[in-house]
Amino acid sequence: MNKKNGYVGIDCARVVAALLICAIHTSPLSSLSEQSNFIMTRVIGRLAVPFFFITSGFFLISRYARNDKKLWNFVKKTATIYLAAIVFYIPIMIYNHYFAMDNLMFNIIKDIVWDGTMYHLWYLPASMSGAVIAWYLVRRIGYKKAIAITAVLYLIGLFGDSYYGIAESVLGLQKIYALIFEVSDYTRNGLFFAPIFFVFGGMIADLQHCHNNVYDSSMTKSTYWQGSSLRKCIVGFVFSFLALFAEAMTLFHYDLQRHDSMYLFLPVCTFFLFGIIVHWRGNCTTWLRTATMLCYILHPMMIVMIRFVARLTRTQAILVDNSVVHYVSVCIVSCGVAGITAFVWNRFYGNKKVCRFDTNRAWIELNINHLEHNVQTLCREMAPNSELMAVVKAQGYGHGLFEIAVPLNKMGIKAFAVATIEEGICLRTYGVCGEILILGYTHVNRARELKKYNLTQTLIDFEYAKELDKQNILVKVHIKVDTGMHRLGMSSNEVQKAKKIFGMRHLNVCGIYTHLACADSLLPEAMADTEKQIDKFYHFIDTLEESGISIPKIHLQSSYGFLNYPQLQGDYVRMGIALYGILSTQDSDTILKLDLLPVLSLKARVVLVRTVRKGESVGYDRAFIAQRNSRIAILPIGYADGYPRSLSCGRGRVLINGQSAPIVGRVCMDQLAVDVTDLDSVSVGDVAILIDANNSKVCSAPKVAQCTGSISNELLSRMGTRLPIIEC
Repeated sequence: MNKKNGYVGIDCARVVAALLICAIHTSPLSSLSEQSNFIMTRVIGRLAVPFFFITSGFFLISRYARNDKKLWNFVKKTATIYLAAIVFYIPIMIYNHYFAMDNLMFNIIKDIVWDGTMYHLWYLPASMSGAVIAWYLVRRIGYKKAIAITAVLYLIGLFGDSYYGIAESVLGLQKIYALIFEVSDYTRNGLFFAPIFFVFGGMIADLQHCHNNVYDSSMTKSTYWQGSSLRKCIVGFVFSFLALFAEAMTLFHYDLQRHDSMYLFLPVCTFFLFGIIVHWRGNCTTWLRTATMLCYILHPMMIVMIRFVARLTRTQAILVDNSVVHYVSVCIVSCGVAGITAFVWNRFYGNKKVCRFDTNRAWIELNINHLEHNVQTLCREMAPNSELMAVVKAQGYGHGLFEIAVPLNKMGIKAFAVATIEEGICLRTYGVCGEILILGYTHVNRARELKKYNLTQTLIDFEYAKELDKQNILVKVHIKVDTGMHRLGMSSNEVQKAKKIFGMRHLNVCGIYTHLACADSLLPEAMADTEKQIDKFYHFIDTLEESGISIPKIHLQSSYGFLNYPQLQGDYVRMGIALYGILSTQDSDTILKLDLLPVLSLKARVVLVRTVRKGESVGYDRAFIAQRNSRIAILPIGYADGYPRSLSCGRGRVLINGQSAPIVGRVCMDQLAVDVTDLDSVSVGDVAILIDANNSKVCSAPKVAQCTGSISNELLSRMGTRLPIIEC
């Protein structure tokens, strides 16, 4: 994230939350008014810990993730802090005779797992267990069900906390909670209390990145968040806080609380509050994050120190008995020690630049803004009732399956096409929702996986449909109609067989489609063939409809089918190469001319610049012999990375510092050489661009593909899997 566009509101709110935590443990208004103190510490102050949980969830929990690495890094980091805090407070524990209690080992285990070895440290194990619960709920069942389950857990905890006066009056509930309190002194812990706030944080984060301005049909889960203004968040917070205040005062009046950390309106109130906070963007102060955590951990020790100093100096009446002065003193000392420690730590250890991606050799760079621009541009030109189906097969045409599909899903795209079941399963494990159509063949014995991952299978012919139906597993399918491509699909004359498919018990027909063989050509004979295919497809659909079949969603346009035949009617447009901002060939001509922007750049660093004397050779087979004293730059990229070997010996060019340089000698498996003799000041570390996303005439994807005698589709889809992919 750009530091200048960071969530400065969250960083500032951390400070306020830390001060509220200090207030809870010092009762700053107790010497003035018990009721005022209750409002400050037991109502307003109770927003602090949920805020910290939501913040952690905001940066951690997401429906979209490649693996569990991020979660376990969080758990590992939190466990390390927890262990250090436990050790830090051992002297206080000894002073309080902690180790002299009965059933010591059982209580140590209970405190470490649930309650914290010091009264405030419960937050750390709660963060770990709450994060794990929220992570797996969100990843496996989505936000709606995750919120439902964590809300139930919260309600269970609620009746062991602020509403315990009701629970203890019911004999069955009293026994249940007695068992709970055997292993945890409180229900405000990582099982009952924390998970719902982690889920809220993740949901807000995902909705923050959703864009519902692509097309109307995308306005589903992101409708609330993107449609809600700051004013609505403020109104929601005001009303929910008033409800929370009334609830807390009612419970206090009737003395129903066993503890007072959990209120019915607390999750709602915190949700709206966080919605306000994330609207505040600007420069972030990294060390503040460390300082607030240290303040939270250190403030009980500072309380002890201030009371010890007050006793030595005989100033208890001022520093301790006066609750306001005591609170201010604790805050000043805690924040001071935490701030200095955090500043020093970040100065010497925290500001070391961590490289998340390997850009020291070669890499693929994606411009996601260009991708979003393309989605918006294409959707504007589509028929009102058509939906964009993103074709992300072959690792998103070499752009990266995760790196392309997840941003598209966040933009509101809810239909995807892949070539294999493995690609479809990957999309589901990445958290992608919506329809996923498998365009290619899947063996029928994998029907259970098709259902498990909610994938839609293409029926490649009638016999395949019968075999898939025999698996006795209800599977979603699209019927493919062969109108002239003569690859997969039922013949357009097999209408009667198609009718039988609709009657098969275990096939849920959700769509019918065809593929246009030469929609990319505007030559008269090609257009005539395409028109025949179009007529055959619509005749197939009309015949089915006339026989009483309810027609599901239909689609026949791919990228060129859309660009050259935009008038065609269909429910989906399968957008492949055009989605990535390029066409298959450099000289492609289309009827619909759109301002599409390339998404992918291929880059490598110069790792060596050497002088080659006249008559000396470079690379295999002495394919390049210097005709003059030359400067040769070596790039650590080759055909194993997907850069074609056919671009050897001057057929390919790269850009270095905005200047064009020819490839000399053979493109090797892992490296290639370029002649930079005529270029100004090329040095080690300079970036060479081999495929340019900025419409370069020298090395655009269509231009590079043309030099190899191929098309952009093949060039990009062969990008090696060992190249890291970064977003810019």
